[in-house]
Amino acid sequence: MAAVLAADVVGYSRLMGEDEANTLAALRHWRAELFEPTVSSNNGNVVKNMGDGWLVVFDSAGDAVTCAIQLQENLSEHEILKLRIGLHIGDITHADRDIYGDGVNIAARLQEISEPGAIVISDVTRRSIDGKLAANFTDLGQQSLKNIADPVIAYGWMMTEVSTAPATPALPDKPSIAVLPFDNMSGDPEQDYFADGITEDIITELSRFQILVVIARNSTFTYKGKATRVKDVARELGVHYVVEGSVRKGGNRVRVTVQLIEANSEQHVWAERYDRELTDIFEIQDEVTMAIIGALPSRLEAADIERVKRKPPQELAAYDYVLQGKILHHHGTKEANAEALLVLDKAIKIDPEYAPAYAWKACTLRQSVLRGYAAEPDTYNAGRIENAEIALALDENDVECLRILCEINMEQEDLDKAEHFHNRAFAINPNDPRMLAQRGEFMIWLGRPEDGAVWVQKAMQLDPLGADRFAHLLGRAFRSAGHFKDAIMAYKQVHIARYQIHAELAVCHAEVGDDLEAANQCAETLRLKHDFSTENYLAGLSYKKAADRERLRDSLIKAGLAE
Repeated sequence: MAAVLAADVVGYSRLMGEDEANTLAALRHWRAELFEPTVSSNNGNVVKNMGDGWLVVFDSAGDAVTCAIQLQENLSEHEILKLRIGLHIGDITHADRDIYGDGVNIAARLQEISEPGAIVISDVTRRSIDGKLAANFTDLGQQSLKNIADPVIAYGWMMTEVSTAPATPALPDKPSIAVLPFDNMSGDPEQDYFADGITEDIITELSRFQILVVIARNSTFTYKGKATRVKDVARELGVHYVVEGSVRKGGNRVRVTVQLIEANSEQHVWAERYDRELTDIFEIQDEVTMAIIGALPSRLEAADIERVKRKPPQELAAYDYVLQGKILHHHGTKEANAEALLVLDKAIKIDPEYAPAYAWKACTLRQSVLRGYAAEPDTYNAGRIENAEIALALDENDVECLRILCEINMEQEDLDKAEHFHNRAFAINPNDPRMLAQRGEFMIWLGRPEDGAVWVQKAMQLDPLGADRFAHLLGRAFRSAGHFKDAIMAYKQVHIARYQIHAELAVCHAEVGDDLEAANQCAETLRLKHDFSTENYLAGLSYKKAADRERLRDSLIKAGLAE
């Protein structure tokens, strides 16, 4: 019985191919100056050296773990070399200057699942070390190891220095899923919109189910075109499951392949391929979505799922144009915005009864006004209202037009109508982070900022990589509730700070007694909007209670912004 440490150099073959001389020199130096002395000082015995890997035996689990941590700390700043380390206590047999047995096999398999720069130890190893040392390791759960009959409970260690990377989201209680952008296998870059649109529709349909937490497209689309590991994606987004797929479109046919992967084990739960005529595109969407739901493990609560289906277009070409318009809208640039309006008009011309085309046109017109792209804002504003109302008349369950009508009525300070449209949209798609953030904003205007902050934080959790889009609402909720320090932290997450953010920051700093920073934020407000006035600013806000508006007026003046 012994503690076995298995270590391996990450990407050794690649490093040798790129620069054999420097790799060998670095390895020889590190082994002589750091590896061997560290092993010796911790009472270890190197029994096997494979060039880029080692097996080391210890009599004490504590010595083995201490040695492993020291080795990784020594290499933390190395420009070339990174190690994976696995540790297990088990039976070993010495023979022909080598060692064999479960202790070796499990240590080697734990090393294989370790991240670069990390250590993975078995449960028996953790139970054999003192509590202070054991506290450095986090529970990785049961691991199915290659050629090992029974799962092994594992624990992991990684360098704990302060990182600029976003914090890893905690796994939610409910089953959670991320749908990665489907690959365009058609060889035609112009068809990217089709693959992206299929992905978006699957995300949308999955988001209708309250039994699931579905990560928003803003987060999952950051992985588009990148080589990624399922475990890395799942850890970064905080999900149990990942969906991958591809779309191949040719002539009048489309082939969609999709696979559902359980992130912890990286096992394929389900995979399918669909060959369809393009006229069946909505059937493909429905089959894929329902199959994913049906394939999830028994943790899903049994429920009678009633889905709200959108009207399919009478002509598939209209659907194609709407997909193009959605992708262009998401690009957000002035040029893409203008092109989106053109293709959405084509969809409407082909199928005048296709509600999503009008809804997305209304959304794109609103984006034109908010971002200053509209040459005639009044005309665009009238157009967005008209198109949203047409969409609603054609399909009363279209989430996009309900969401947009809520926004319009909030801006016009008709909170009763806004609440009506929001509640209907929320009932259809409660997992859309925009719905959660909108509910949070609505609570702020009603004078319930504490509740508003809770809803906005839920939206940010659901869309962790796009959380900065909602940071301004969180800041406003905290500021309205009098939590000025929290508001300052929230506002600092805003990616592009427009004059409104600086005005709010000026208020927060003034209220916490930081007059110098309040003056700086006032100056920045006036630099971005030289004609800023408190009265005009307040006129653009939708507070229902006069007291909330008056309180903000007093704070703006206190900060140094003129009436």
